[in-house]
Amino acid sequence: MTIDIQGKSVVQLAALLQAGTMDAVELAQATLAAIEASDDKAIFTQVTPERALREAGEATLRLRAGRPHSLLDGIPIGWKDLFDLEGVVTTAGSRVLASDPAAHRDAAVVEQLKAAGMVCVGRLNMTEFAFSGIGLNPHYGTPRNPHGRDEPRIPGGSSSASGVAVAKGLIPVAMGTDTGGSVRIPAAFNGIVGYKATRGRYAMAGVFPLSGSLDSLGPLCRTVEDAVLVDAAMQGLTAPSIRRGDLAGLRLIVPTNVVLDDLEPAVSASFEAALARLAAKGVLIQRVAFPAFDKLADLTRSRGALVNAEAHAVHLERLNGPSAARMDQRVVTRARLGASITVPDYLAILQARSRLIEETESLLGRDSLIAFPTIAHVAPPIAPLENDVDLFFKTNARTLRNTLLGNFLDWCGVSIPSGTGDAGMPVGFLLSGLRGQDERLLSAALAAEATIRGE
Repeated sequence: MTIDIQGKSVVQLAALLQAGTMDAVELAQATLAAIEASDDKAIFTQVTPERALREAGEATLRLRAGRPHSLLDGIPIGWKDLFDLEGVVTTAGSRVLASDPAAHRDAAVVEQLKAAGMVCVGRLNMTEFAFSGIGLNPHYGTPRNPHGRDEPRIPGGSSSASGVAVAKGLIPVAMGTDTGGSVRIPAAFNGIVGYKATRGRYAMAGVFPLSGSLDSLGPLCRTVEDAVLVDAAMQGLTAPSIRRGDLAGLRLIVPTNVVLDDLEPAVSASFEAALARLAAKGVLIQRVAFPAFDKLADLTRSRGALVNAEAHAVHLERLNGPSAARMDQRVVTRARLGASITVPDYLAILQARSRLIEETESLLGRDSLIAFPTIAHVAPPIAPLENDVDLFFKTNARTLRNTLLGNFLDWCGVSIPSGTGDAGMPVGFLLSGLRGQDERLLSAALAAEATIRGE
């Protein structure tokens, strides 16, 4: 049986598996064959065919017996190289960890999705130590954005291959992490959906850290409905409880400062067109200045960046030893910025963060949703960023500018494709909710997705 998995969503594949018109082993075999045949060898750093076929065989038996573990039983998934997989070394996109012992057990969320019946097909490439929004990796190669028809373009980071693998149709879902935008950025650049959950929604055990105060998780997939299914399974539910909301009367707040500055014209046009379509469906659009955005910029200039302080602590021994010479020097440079952040600075950042979160929630109200472009620009070409360090850091800062706000303020967020910009590259529309408002966010995103996409 020849199976065409190209571009199929989690929901589409699940329907075929549950109906018995597709076999989980055949799906796993087709997925492994597609990965092997891919022209981009920088996507998977390790494929796990034995595990995939074993788990798919177990899923097949459950499905044939009419006793699936969940709606996701038999669905293939790829894991960013930060998640422990039993028997595999977690390298975090770095050569310096390649000789470390293999993981003794799966990360907690890997175990949770295995319990739901999902099939692990391997681990995915990423920015070294998850410390960039660009997605370059000098050790394992840089996955190419599949929409770059004119020249090779960046995938976005740090969950670079997670975005590319789904966009190319190799797998229907990949799991990423998001510390400053690392799920939402590659989703936007690659024209797919990326859901960043509120920090702490899922267990972090067995996930290599970057910044404990900011790290969060989430799936990259083809639709919001896919994200809702995966979210349910990650919480131990056999089926989601989240339902599609109503667009009429939905209130969206659009910030008037920072996030709309210096947008590429096509990105701005795409965002405003999506807002107009939403307004025509009864969505209430309110434009408001967010003082916290400007205060965060002032705080970073005066005290330093929270992510730099915590990343420096995570990598202190590596940065001060011979391993530093074997790391991506762009990562080393950025991590070493944390050395100048004093303990009083760090404590002041944490105190200011709590204050800004409370101020923003008081300004908006707990039921508010926020909308702005995921990124100010489309994915740029790879070569100039590899060859010009100054351009790299300038582009990285611009790429992360909008998404990192949500991490600092502890928001949840969903990036949804909203059209194309320069060179026909995808543009993302970021819908965000305040901390803990994941169900409300996903319900609204289910309702708004088709309108945001212009379908």
